[in-house]
Amino acid sequence: MTKKNDTVDVLMEDWRRERPDIDASPLAIFGRVSRLSAHLTRRAEKWLAPLSLTWESFSLIVTLRRAGAPYELRPGELLLVSLLTSGAITNRIDRVEQQGLVVRLRDPNDRRGVIVQLTNAGQKLADQAIAVHLEHMDALLAPLEKSERKVAGQILAKLLLSLETEPEEDVEIVPVVAAKKRSRKSSAVT
Repeated sequence: MTKKNDTVDVLMEDWRRERPDIDASPLAIFGRVSRLSAHLTRRAEKWLAPLSLTWESFSLIVTLRRAGAPYELRPGELLLVSLLTSGAITNRIDRVEQQGLVVRLRDPNDRRGVIVQLTNAGQKLADQAIAVHLEHMDALLAPLEKSERKVAGQILAKLLLSLETEPEEDVEIVPVVAAKKRSRKSSAVT
């Protein structure tokens, strides 16, 4: 049986042809993670649409729901524990508030701060939406055996933890590239 190439295989083959001097193997992982993320987000938007939810509104209400009673977090906490990006969090909260899924409360510990709390309607919708989401994600994982799912989860967790625990300001991108170029030149001379 012949293996079919995915889009990342094609990318890697192109780079091997065009730049045989570089190692394109990191694309095997990061390219696929990126493509998988894009596919999942697009598909999630489709299965969440009948619930009148976008990916961002879904992520916001299920994050509040899994926080446990009283289902509330500060906006900064929402960013830290959700799958949302920092861009326009206020606008996202506004949209979900307009839907009646959350309310803003004054933060008793910070006169200028707010707390975002899930409403009863938001809790019911979050419970419904997470069940739909998990059912669809499980279906997308159908090509993998249970043991493969477990191993994939463990490997991705190891990689994610390494990236989450390394301060981004400590990552030296330019010197790494320069060091590789220097080592090639010095080995070519010897």
